Amino acid sequence: MKELGLYSPETIVWKIHSDPSMAVGGIRALLEQALHPIAMAGVATHSNFRDDAWGRLQRTGDYVSTITFGEVDEAEKLAARVRAIHTKLGLDDPHHLLWVHMAMVDSFLDSAVRSGLDLSEHEQNLYVYQMRTFAELVGIPGDDVPISLQELKDYFHTISPELYASDDAKRAALFLSIPPMPKMVRFATPAAPAWATLATLAASSLPAWARKLYGWPNLPGAQLATTIALRTTRTTLSLIPTAIMEPPLLKKARSRWSLEESA
Repeated sequence: MKELGLYSPETIVWKIHSDPSMAVGGIRALLEQALHPIAMAGVATHSNFRDDAWGRLQRTGDYVSTITFGEVDEAEKLAARVRAIHTKLGLDDPHHLLWVHMAMVDSFLDSAVRSGLDLSEHEQNLYVYQMRTFAELVGIPGDDVPISLQELKDYFHTISPELYASDDAKRAALFLSIPPMPKMVRFATPAAPAWATLATLAASSLPAWARKLYGWPNLPGAQLATTIALRTTRTTLSLIPTAIMEPPLLKKARSRWSLEESA
């Protein structure tokens, strides 16, 4: 059955990446990743955020969905294309790629847990372990990748001296808060206020050290309020029909694995 996908429906990666909490986790990951100045400088130099903002965000989401839910062949082909692009642009340093990977893992996992997805400590450790495949696919040596909660914590402690909010990071955070939208989308749909809500939650859910680097306040009681808001948002998003909420690749994967569609 391995040919059906790199991850089966029984994996914790599938469980988290198909959860509504990813709507916040994905934005938080970008905010957290931006805090490594060298990695962020590479993105800023070669990014087309300003010219094709929505397209870039869509492609990032599509990559995570393809690796998680796609067939093995299409996942490996997409990963190969990404590696080739990184090499061409000089963005293939494993040290910086590992930062991008670990910030993503931390954001997805923490957002899911705080949003109310029921995950035991064993399952959380298993998620970090299972995500090593993501890292290896972009060219990071497997032996360098943290594979447990403790190793993840140790990694962030070790890399912390390299992190700060550069001007590029602050510009990226501003973009993520107020992304450019077509006038029809901004004024004729609820997209703008919905995005503002998710972006605010993502920023609020960053760990205290990350908010401090951005120069954002860590007010007493704010994290409890954020956790409550995350849970409320996940509950609300769960009420949206899967035909609207789920990415097409997940729908195809459910069919390929002969799963009943969720309600």
